[in-house]
Amino acid sequence: MPVSEKDRSDYFDFLRFPTVSADPARDQAMRDCANWLEKKFGEMGLEAEIVATPGAPVVLAKWSKPGGGRRRRVLIYGHYDVQPAEMGDGWTGDPFEPRIMDGMVLARGSTDNKGQIFAHMLGVAEAIREGGAATDVVFVVEGEEEVGSDNLEAVLRARKKELKCDVAVISDTNMAGPDQPTLTYGLRGIAALEVELTGPSHDLHSGVYGGAVVNPIKVLTQLLAGLHDERFRVTVSGFYKKVRKAAAWERKAAKDLGVSDNEVRRQAGSPALAGEPGFTAIERIGMRPTAEINGITGGYQGPGPKTVLPSKASAKLTFRLVPHQDPAEIAGLVERHLRKHCPKTVKIKVTRHHGGLPYFCDPKKDFGPAAARALSQAWDGKKVKYLLEGGTIPIVSVIRKVLGVETLLVGLSLPDCRAHGPDETFPISYLERGAKMNRALLREISEV
Repeated sequence: MPVSEKDRSDYFDFLRFPTVSADPARDQAMRDCANWLEKKFGEMGLEAEIVATPGAPVVLAKWSKPGGGRRRRVLIYGHYDVQPAEMGDGWTGDPFEPRIMDGMVLARGSTDNKGQIFAHMLGVAEAIREGGAATDVVFVVEGEEEVGSDNLEAVLRARKKELKCDVAVISDTNMAGPDQPTLTYGLRGIAALEVELTGPSHDLHSGVYGGAVVNPIKVLTQLLAGLHDERFRVTVSGFYKKVRKAAAWERKAAKDLGVSDNEVRRQAGSPALAGEPGFTAIERIGMRPTAEINGITGGYQGPGPKTVLPSKASAKLTFRLVPHQDPAEIAGLVERHLRKHCPKTVKIKVTRHHGGLPYFCDPKKDFGPAAARALSQAWDGKKVKYLLEGGTIPIVSVIRKVLGVETLLVGLSLPDCRAHGPDETFPISYLERGAKMNRALLREISEV
C-alpha cells in the first residue's frame, strides 16, 4: 500500500525533534519525542507506554492478536536519538527541518534511525488495519543508542517476561546498494576512549618557553601516529590475539556484494584508499578491527595567530572490533600502550567511554532463511546479498544475552546516505518498501 500524505507528514514531524542524546540541552526534545512516539503507536493500534530511565525514556509498544493462541512473537528495535548536527558542519539546510530533493529526504535521523523504524511502524499499522500482523509484535524504541545504550539493558532485564520473543529485528544497517536487499549477519564492536595530556600548568608564551618546555600537542600527535605501523596494522600489543578469521564463504559473499574499492572511494569522496594489506576495502570494513582518531583538540583555535605553547592536548579514539575481541579488554590494552609510550615530560589521563561487543550470527540457520525470503519478496524477487557491517549496534549482543534470541539485521540504509554526516538522506520511497519488507518478514517468521 502506498505511503499516504499523512504518513509522510508524520515522518517529517518525527524528524523535526532535535533528539541529540549527546547534548544535555536537548533533554526536553528527547522527552517530547518519546511522548510523540507513544501517541503515534496508540493511533496505529498498539498498546504503548513510556519507561523512564536515568537517561532518555524508552518507548515500548505491543500488539497481540486477540484469542490467537500460541504465535511467534517478534521484537522490533529502533532508536529515536540522533547524532549532533549543526549548520557549521556542512549542512545545506536546517538539519531538523526535513526537505525532499530528487526523491531523497534530507534531515538528521532520516536514515539513522527514524526513517527505518518508522517504516516498520507503518508495516505493522497497515497489517493491524487489515486484520492483524502475522505475528505478535513488541517495539522497543530507545533514546540512547548514539551514546552507547547504557540504560537499555536494565529495561530489558526489568521487563524480560513481557519482552519474551522468538527473534529480534533491527533495521539500522547498510544495504549493499540501492534496491539491493541485504541481510547483515555480523557487526563490529567498539571501544571508545579519550586521552588528555597536560604539560605546563597553564598556556605559555611560545617564544619565552619554546624549546625548553615540551608541547603536549607534539607528544599527542606522536602517540597517535604510533597507533599504526607502516602497513596500517594497529601496534597495540595483543590487539589481534582474538580476532576471528573470516571463513571462505564470507569472503565470497563479500565479493558477491559487487562493491569495488573504487566504489568505496567514490562513496567516501576520498582521493585514494589505504588500509591493511591482503583485504579489499569492503572486507576491511566488515572483517578487520580498526583504530580511529575521531577528534583532536589543543592550543589556540581562533582566527589569526596566537603564539602560545598550550597546557593541554586531547584526542577522542574509537576501536572497531570483530569477533571475538572484547571491548573492555581492548580498552585496557590501549590504555596500557598509551601510558607505556607517553614520555614523563607530560601527564597523561585516559578516560574510558562506552563499549559494545561485536556480533555474528550464521545467516543460513534459524530465522536467517526466513529473513532472506522476506527481503527478496520486498525487492521484487531480487537475490539477497550477505554483509558484514562495519558499524556497531551495542544492544544486539545485549538482546542475545538478556532475552536469549538472535537478531535479524535487515537494513534500509544506503551506503552513501551520509548517516552521522551533513545532509543525511533517506529515499522517501523506502518508507513504502520498508513497510512491505516488515509485512513479508513477519509472515515468513510466522511460518518457521
